[in-house]
Parts: sequence; C-alpha cells; structure tokens
Amino acid sequence: MTDKSCNPARVWTLASYFPVFDGPEMRAFKQTLENDIGRLLAAAEPLPNLDGASAPDWEKIVLDLEDIHQRLGHWSSYLSCLEAAHADDERYPREQGVINQARAAVAHVDIELVRAFRSATDHDFESFVRRAPLRPIAYAIHRIRLRSQFSMAPDLERLAADMNLDGLQAWSRLYDRLSGRLTFTLQHPDGQHEVRPIAQWRSLMAHPDRTVGKAAFEAGNRAWQGIEDACAAALNAISGVRLTLYRHRRRPHFLDEPLFKAGIERTTLEAMYAAVRSRLDLPRDFLKTKAAAMGRSAISFFEREAPLPAEAGETLDWSRAVALVESAFGDVYPALGDYFREMTAKGWVESEARPNKRPGAFCTRSQLTGEQRVYMTFNGTLGDVTTLAHETGHAWHGHLLRAMRPWAQGYPMPLAETASIFAEHILAEGIYVHPDIRDDQKRAMLDEDLSGMAVLLLDITTRFEFESVLYTERAAGELSVSRLKQLMVDTQRAVYADALADGGEDPYFWASKLHFYIGELSFYNFPYTFGYLLARYLISQFKAEGKAFLPRYEAFLRASGSAAVERVVADTLGEDIGRPEFWATAIDGLAPDVMRFRQLVKDR
Repeated sequence: MTDKSCNPARVWTLASYFPVFDGPEMRAFKQTLENDIGRLLAAAEPLPNLDGASAPDWEKIVLDLEDIHQRLGHWSSYLSCLEAAHADDERYPREQGVINQARAAVAHVDIELVRAFRSATDHDFESFVRRAPLRPIAYAIHRIRLRSQFSMAPDLERLAADMNLDGLQAWSRLYDRLSGRLTFTLQHPDGQHEVRPIAQWRSLMAHPDRTVGKAAFEAGNRAWQGIEDACAAALNAISGVRLTLYRHRRRPHFLDEPLFKAGIERTTLEAMYAAVRSRLDLPRDFLKTKAAAMGRSAISFFEREAPLPAEAGETLDWSRAVALVESAFGDVYPALGDYFREMTAKGWVESEARPNKRPGAFCTRSQLTGEQRVYMTFNGTLGDVTTLAHETGHAWHGHLLRAMRPWAQGYPMPLAETASIFAEHILAEGIYVHPDIRDDQKRAMLDEDLSGMAVLLLDITTRFEFESVLYTERAAGELSVSRLKQLMVDTQRAVYADALADGGEDPYFWASKLHFYIGELSFYNFPYTFGYLLARYLISQFKAEGKAFLPRYEAFLRASGSAAVERVVADTLGEDIGRPEFWATAIDGLAPDVMRFRQLVKDR
C-alpha cells in the first residue's frame, strides 16, 4: 500500500451519454423527447377507457410510454452524475428543473393510463396484458392497475404532478445544493486547520485515529448546525406534502406507499422487523467488543463504522483498492470480476476526493446504452473499498438485466440492495481466502464486514424508527429543530441501548443523512436491512453449493423486475420471506462471525 496522493482516484467519463453538456446532440435529444411526450399525451387524452375495442390504441400508448421512460431515464441519469460530481455548477440544477418538467408531462400520460385501467373489467384488462407485445412487461402493467385503486381524480393527479415541481422536488433540490456546497474546518491533532468538503466527512469519522474521527464529527456537525433551519424546513415540507397526498389518495398509513414502491407486503416487513428486534443484542455485542478493545464499554455513534485502533496506519491508494476488489471478485465470482475490470478500464467510476462533490455514493445506469456509472468519494479507507464493491453489485445487477425490456428492468429497492450487499460479501470472502493478504488485513476485513452488519441492523433500524415517529408526529404539525434533535437522540438510544456511550449520540443525524430528503421516495432505509439479510441467505447458499449456485443467483436478479418480491424469491430460491423464521435464521448465521471476531480481538 502506498500513500493515496501518489495515485489519485479516477474521474469518470460520461461521453456515451452525450459528447458535451448542452451540446447539439443533447439539445436535439431533448427536443425530440419533449415533442414525443406531447404527442403521446395528445393521443392518450381522448381515448376511451380500456375495453376490447380500445385495447390496440392503449397497447401503442403503453409501448410508446415505455420508450419515453427509457429515454427520460438516460437524460436523468446523466444529470444525476453531473449534479453529484459538480455541486458548485449552477447549470446542472437548472437543467434538473427542465427534467422535472418533462417528468411532470410524462406523469400526465401515466395518469391517463391509470384512468383507463381503473374502470376496465377484469376480463378486458387480463386480455389486454396477454397481448403478445405486452406479456414481457405484464407485471409493470398490473402495478399501474393496482396503483389506480389509490389515485385521486385525474384532474387532481395532474395538479399534483405539476405542483411536485415546486414541492417535493424543490425541497429535495434545495437540500442537495446546500449539502453539496457544505464544508467544515477540521482541526488535526497537531493543531493544523483544514477546510474539507462534507463529502469527505463520513470517511474521516471512520478514521482509525479516533481523535481525527471525533474532530471531524464535531466540526461536521457545527457545519450542519449552520443550516439546521433550512434542513428542518425541507424535512417538514417533504413529509407534510406526502401526508397530504396520502390522505387524498386514501392511503391510510404512511408505510403503504413506500411498501408499494418496494414491491413487498406489510406482513413481510413486519416479519423481518420482528426477527431484527428480537436479535439486536448480536450487533450490540459486536460493538461492545470493539469498545472493550479500546478500554471502553460502549462506542459513540460517529465511530460506528471506524476500524479497530490496532488496524490503523496504512492508507489504501486507488490502484490498491481496485486490485483488492478485482482480485476478490475474480477469485470468488469470475464473471463479476471481469465486469468490474471492464468498468474501471472504461472509466465508469467517479471516485476522486475533491471539493464540491455531493456526499454519499450511488450507481446509476442508462437503459439506452446498457452502461452503468458508479459515484463515490474515495479517501483511502477499507470502508471506501467496501462502498466500491457495494456499488459494483448494483452495476452488475443492471448489466444482467440489459437484454430485458425497459419496464422489466425496473427492480424494487429491496432487491437492488440485495445485489449490492451480496457483492460486499463476495469482497469479504475473497479477501479472507487470498494468500497475499496479511492476517491483520483479514481481521480488518472481518471488522469492516461486521461493522456493516451493525449498521444494517442498528443504524438502519434507527432510521426506520425515527422516520416512523417523524411521520406520526408530522401528521399533527411541524417538528421544530429541537424536537428533531431530541427524537433522533431518543431513537439512537433505544436501538443501540448499552452499546452506545452516554453522550455519544448524534443529534444532527436527521440533517446529515441525505436519505431523508429524497423527493421520490420515503423510508429509504428498510430495503437496506431487507437486502442485507436476504444477501446473507444467498451467501449461505453460495457457500453450500459453490459456484454452481451462481446461475441461480443470476436468474434471481434477472427476475427482479418481473414479479413481486415475495414471488421472485419463491420462484427462484424456493423460500417464503413472509415468515419471521426466515429472517431470524439469516441473523443467527452471523453469530459465528461475531464469536470469531471476539476471539481475534482477544488474541491479538
């Protein structure tokens, strides 16, 4: 390993989207798309509701809308890359506003489909989805029919789509701009001061030197405090708008819509959390083991992803990080290793640590080109390497679906997170068996792996519980900054219990966690725990069957956009995920790793 400054992280290439931003190719693409959206809406509005006679016309509407969604997704993916990597460039938020206007126009076409399907007889609707061009996307069409049961009158839905531009999306864009430009002043142990972008905050809090991590945490939270009123206003507005729409759409519970988007039943979510809540002592014990290694009884919230102190010292450069992932994937899952090598060779990964980058990491894709892009900020930690593997898992999922119809590629978030977390496990398994990896590095990987377990079972549960109370209380009125801080502290204390040191809470986590501010989706949390535990099941099957399991895993991924999650798992894996026992078994399978970690810490 060498100092990361010797080999700076990479900047991605986006030329396959458009040769240049706002160039002639992009302008022509936009103009054609906007014209096609207008023509499609004009064709859909006068059509009668779906029946045998109008079925051919509605078939054409569906097929044209599928094509428009694909092109809109290409444009949107491009802008998401630019906005994240260049938060200081005002051209991109303006362009995002144009995209949102196009989305609102497309939403009007969606509203016409909902109107057409809602009043169709069961016979006419089933005959419709059996038409040959529609069979490959039957599940997506059925979901439109299901959504029609919870829709307002068409004129109100059109109004909601238009108002969304200056409502949910506007508040979400405000948060993205504020957070993307946020900086904090880090005071190093030697007394030197340095201004850092907030995108580097998370990695610094996970620094092996706890004095650096604590200094970063406190400095970062001072920065968040400076925009706390704006964050609170955005969070109240986003949650308030959603609750108003839920009420008018006859959604009796705030979880109904996120569960629908996640493609799972309420009973499945309840089964998972019944198992999680009954077994929180396992991740708590892991954190207390780490704390004991530092001569303490508990950790602070900011250091939940920090490595053991003894693993401090070396920093990974980008070449070494890429080699680790490539080697681990190649040894354990060769096809994934080949794909990762292609991604890095073609410049599909943005990882440079620089100012004016949005915090976080993501994978995005274009169905038009069949390409993926991974965004992150690489700061040389093992956690960054895990993030690289995680996002590559998303990219691999999209790669496997590239031959499917666009609407059959729309997998829900719980299965998306299953693929990414499976890739994390592949990285860990590859490092554990690699002959050139030292024992202390393998111990560090086990630490990283189990720290991820603690995050998925404790941190994500904290987010779920916080958001549940947030929506409950928001129904009665706005929450103040002080209430949001207290609610976050109380929730962390309840979930982490004695694994969290007194005074070790993070009262500003509601502000710094961008997941709470995503305009398109609430409860951007439970799918992570779902994906983690389902991935644990998949790993157990992989260990039992070896590489012979991989074709079944890939069949599972390819089916992910073609049926409800419960059906996908039942059909491809033969399991019933509506039973708490399924999830409990996945959690219990972690106990040997925790015991192994405890022994390694004791023996070192």
